[in-house]
Amino acid sequence: MEQVGAARDLVLGYVRALNAIDEAMRAAIPSLERLADVVGLARSRRISGSHHIGTYSYKVHGAGCRFVSDNGIDVDVDFAADGSEVFDLWRLRWYGLSLPKPLDVTDQDLRSAVQSLQPLLNEVRPGWFSVAN
Repeated sequence: MEQVGAARDLVLGYVRALNAIDEAMRAAIPSLERLADVVGLARSRRISGSHHIGTYSYKVHGAGCRFVSDNGIDVDVDFAADGSEVFDLWRLRWYGLSLPKPLDVTDQDLRSAVQSLQPLLNEVRPGWFSVAN
């Protein structure tokens, strides 16, 4: 049960990190209405597909973007068609392993943690989650 608590803290940390990234990116790019707009701006070449802004570097990929803080914390996120931020267990584990004090939890513990955080989180498709609005 202790691992589920650690996994729950990891998931909440990921959500906080995603919120901090959203704030930092919107402060740095005034035309950004939501974090998902980074992908469209990069594809239209209005911003670079990879760059360093403030305390984060970012790299647009496929349906999302990978953000890495100056202290090495890795937050990878995809965006749904409606622009909402979506993530899976792999992205949560990768985040945990990138922390200054790495946290390696099992997918089972992460799934239990995510389920314990409903209705804060929604499963938008099997194995993919978003923060409820």
